[in-house]
Amino acid sequence: MARKSYQEKLEELREDILYMSEVVMERLRMGLDALEQKDEALAEQVMQGDGEINRMYLDLEQDCIDLLALQQPVASDLRFIAASFKIITDLERIGDLAVNLGEYTFESEQELFPDVDVQAMGDMTLEMVETAMVAYDTEDTDTCRELANRDDDIDQFAERASGIVVRDLIERELEEADEVERLLQDVSRLLLTIRDLERVGDHAVNIAARTLYMVENDDELIY
Repeated sequence: MARKSYQEKLEELREDILYMSEVVMERLRMGLDALEQKDEALAEQVMQGDGEINRMYLDLEQDCIDLLALQQPVASDLRFIAASFKIITDLERIGDLAVNLGEYTFESEQELFPDVDVQAMGDMTLEMVETAMVAYDTEDTDTCRELANRDDDIDQFAERASGIVVRDLIERELEEADEVERLLQDVSRLLLTIRDLERVGDHAVNIAARTLYMVENDDELIY
């Protein structure tokens, strides 16, 4: 295969991955909206759409394998393909976390912890994913390093939110067993939501780390 054609295939891979990221971010936004509005129909759309993301992942995985097999890539192309392969894995997992949000929508009828701003945390993580994908597209290594620092803010947000839930749980006075059971279910659901959004931020950092490796052969953010 001619080098020009090979380079066109590499660029096509990048474009397809960017499209996958747009779909994943849309599903994450829908999951957050479904959770906030307790919109079960919207949640169902997110859950049903997981198959589409999985198919994209498998198709792009095969594209990466084919590009490696077509001819021996130069070092920079090899890093690009390897990084892209890892990035689609992170995107697929973010899609799974969006599905979790859809599932949580069905598990709670009321919000008992108004001081925990799940939507603010969701907005922060969604912005991180979007920023990471722009950095991948433009090969912006400065932004990659900045994202790693922003992840600390997400971790601190999650820690504070978990602390609020635990403190509130300790302070509540409950007498009926069924009331206790319902509260514990809501607590479990909220803590899982916080954990999942924190993981979205981790995946955004992973994308930034792979982009940094792709552009500068620098593995400082890979862990």
